[in-house]
Amino acid sequence: MTQRVAILISGGGSNMVALARSMTGDHPARPVLVLSNRPDAGGLDRAQEMGIETAVVDHRAHKGDRPGFETALNTALDAAKPDLICLAGFMRVLTSAFTERWAGRMLNIHPSLLPKYRGLDTHARALEAKDAFHGCTVHEVTAELDGGPILGQARLPILPNDTASSLAARLLPLEHALYPLVLRRFCDGNRDPLTIDAE
Repeated sequence: MTQRVAILISGGGSNMVALARSMTGDHPARPVLVLSNRPDAGGLDRAQEMGIETAVVDHRAHKGDRPGFETALNTALDAAKPDLICLAGFMRVLTSAFTERWAGRMLNIHPSLLPKYRGLDTHARALEAKDAFHGCTVHEVTAELDGGPILGQARLPILPNDTASSLAARLLPLEHALYPLVLRRFCDGNRDPLTIDAE
């Protein structure tokens, strides 16, 4: 049975596009919804161009009311009946009530080699620490921020002249490669961590 995937975004949606493009042919899943917390997110237009249904739950309309925001999120999600949720640059911290409801059915991609550098500014933090490698991680979402079981990682060497922005730009193609690979494996019931090393 084909699995239904909802993708949550906050910005341009490049990881969403990579995921959606991968879900064709004999892939066991299809994208059924792209949902954003920002009505001006560029990824909404890209989703519509790909023929994917879109929805917006503006977090600013629920200022100071995270449960209300998440209730509205769940209402939009329930209408699409997803089997899985993929967070792809969704820049909102979710409560334990939300993550527990979708436990085992929600993935996220994070731009660091977890458990290093949870949260924001990961590229700058890797440079400040003088790390030899940086990367990205796809993991299951739990109530612990960026703390769920790791499903895949891609890593690349940090170059002597790297800046936070150059590192982010070099990492993005690896994110676009890793997330679809992990999603397909996850849909097939494979939870074994996958590792990709870039030259």
